[in-house]
Amino acid sequence: MQRRIQFWFEFASTYSYLSAMRIEEAAAQHNVAVEWHPFLLGPIFAAQGWDNSPFNIYPAKGRYMWRDMERLAAQRGLTFSRPELFPQNGLKAARLTLAIQGQAQKGRFVRAVYSAEFADGRNVSEESVLADCLMAAELPANLMDKTKDPEIKAALIEQTKTAQARGLFGAPSFLVGNELFWGDDRLDDALRLAAGI
Repeated sequence: MQRRIQFWFEFASTYSYLSAMRIEEAAAQHNVAVEWHPFLLGPIFAAQGWDNSPFNIYPAKGRYMWRDMERLAAQRGLTFSRPELFPQNGLKAARLTLAIQGQAQKGRFVRAVYSAEFADGRNVSEESVLADCLMAAELPANLMDKTKDPEIKAALIEQTKTAQARGLFGAPSFLVGNELFWGDDRLDDALRLAAGI
């Protein structure tokens, strides 16, 4: 049986962009399958008493993060553009991810959304942008209707509740069994555990 890693991400998360762009290739090197799990950080932050991203609440932390993203993206050969609006509303993108069948297809769409947001600086809450992302991921345009599907809406609420129940407090997070790893810099550790190394 192939080993698995769960990748929990929020579309507003800058560091999730870095992980999304490398996780499949890194996991394949370890013969580990990736499960894509979108969730919403808003309710989790609210439970901690935050009404905004900690990178906005604490300006020094925010300045560091943007510079860190520039450095890391350059090291990895990724385009990075700070979006005008931050954090962005990834609700519809998360719903679409849940509506997509197949992990590889989910991965293509997730990377397209992150590229639109953090490489091109586009607003991924806009349906026209998400339609372009579906096209880039070679997925049917009529999937957009799923953003209004009551079952998909309920599924995303459950995803976020599951994330809270599993102890997630930020993104990106990785679960290998019951072992939690937080942050792009812990992805390799999580993959080694998943691979049994």
